[in-house]
Amino acid sequence: MRHPDLDLLKHDLDVIFIGFNPSLYSAEVMHHYASKSNRFWRILSQAGITDRLYSPNEDFKLLEKGFGFTNIVDRPTKSAAEITAEEYREGKKVLLNKLTFYQPKIACFVGKGVYLSYSGKQKADWGLQPDSVASGVMEFTAPSSSGLVRMKQDEIVAIYKGLANLIKEKQSFI
Repeated sequence: MRHPDLDLLKHDLDVIFIGFNPSLYSAEVMHHYASKSNRFWRILSQAGITDRLYSPNEDFKLLEKGFGFTNIVDRPTKSAAEITAEEYREGKKVLLNKLTFYQPKIACFVGKGVYLSYSGKQKADWGLQPDSVASGVMEFTAPSSSGLVRMKQDEIVAIYKGLANLIKEKQSFI
């Protein structure tokens, strides 16, 4: 069961948010970060990335505001731990093609594991990465918004505020 039609992408976006893969519930309702335990939408609002708190069923509205959505793996699972090494290898190639084709200003990896799987690196700090895999695309690593993540929401929001500042900087050059 694959759900590439969950992608919300177009050319020249400010940010493409990249998750591990859709949850079973997100795939069922066809919206990103749809689980009630996922803090994604609250984090974006609290960090000042969005102008208000959006709900998952409004994810398509963010496309017109410059934000897109995709995943490194299309197959929905109960947890990211179910993703195979082969799925990550294939997903990395597909994701690199998407970023190269759509050329967002920033690729935001929602989870350090997503970025490490994509980049092939062993470790990375939160925030803007010093070198990009996709030419011309800035790469930003942020914590996963899953309710399973043990970081305090304030700490997560502080990292996403760095993304908000980066977005504002990039928009001021337009």
